[in-house]
Amino acid sequence: MRETDARERLDALWARGTAFLGTEVAIMGGAMSWVSERHLVSAISNAGGFGVIACGSMNPALLDAEIAATKALTTKPFGVNLITMHPQLDDLIGVCLAHGVGHVVLAGGLPPGPAIRRVKDGGAKLVCFTPALSLGKKLVRSGADALVIEGSEAGGHIGPVSLTVLAQEILPHLRDVPVFVAGGIGRGETILSYLELGASGVQLGTRFVCASESIAHARFKQAFIRAAARDALPTVQIDPRFPVIPVRALVNQGTDRFMAHQAEVVRRFTSGELTKDAAQLDIEHFWAGALRRAVIDGDVEQGSVMAGQSVGLVTREQPTAEIIAELVGQAVAAIAARNQTARAAAPAAAD
Repeated sequence: MRETDARERLDALWARGTAFLGTEVAIMGGAMSWVSERHLVSAISNAGGFGVIACGSMNPALLDAEIAATKALTTKPFGVNLITMHPQLDDLIGVCLAHGVGHVVLAGGLPPGPAIRRVKDGGAKLVCFTPALSLGKKLVRSGADALVIEGSEAGGHIGPVSLTVLAQEILPHLRDVPVFVAGGIGRGETILSYLELGASGVQLGTRFVCASESIAHARFKQAFIRAAARDALPTVQIDPRFPVIPVRALVNQGTDRFMAHQAEVVRRFTSGELTKDAAQLDIEHFWAGALRRAVIDGDVEQGSVMAGQSVGLVTREQPTAEIIAELVGQAVAAIAARNQTARAAAPAAAD
């Protein structure tokens, strides 16, 4: 199969995703706090993918400025990721709608009904995350225009199930809307495999951290380049009475301190020094500001270096366009090689 034919096959496989996003390739940028801002988001969109601003804890004024700055850097489509637990969620949605943002991603929990209606009534397309088939179907009934399924291989806050299992559970049975897959994806051949399972596209975060356009600190990028997949581990909960939401990040001194901090807080609770609520709050506040310290300030020893297991596939700093071209090239080469093997085998089968 010629390369042009192989590319046409790839384009056909993710046609539903590209049509939904309005892009050349169905590759979404993962919304990474402090990383997925105007420079990286516009670079992904300009390279044919779909950049997504990570609103995180921004207030409406900051988000307004970030969207405006991104629009100044690209005329291509991009989206905004909003956390459902944000106390100003309705105002943030209003900012997105006022700017004509075409896609709003609601993440971090089950989207409240009023937020869903606000996005839909405002004319934007709604993207939601689902960790299970039953919830995915419910979100579609509620108005989600597309879904993302993210496996535990991903960086940052994660669920308990791997993408390989989620894909088998969800993709064959949820065809009503485009479904994008995320978690541990770092090569084009893997993208191809999920498209053939029924995905409409993919979402990548870790792979873009070391993009030239990423504002992540040089030490943060070097930590990614040096790391192996086994270095990106989820945080550990030491006492079931005090739940810890798992966060996958590179193990460092901060990780060790967090374990010791949990143990000390549990000791203080057991001795009566702290109430249960105060102890839980103390544990949850440990990482406050830690991601910014790592990404922006370059403190990769005490900060939180959130990374997915695909970090082992990040080997150098590259322009965003080169990363996307590399992923597409790998997928196209895999299609061409497979068809060449099939043609070679055909005469033997005939004999």
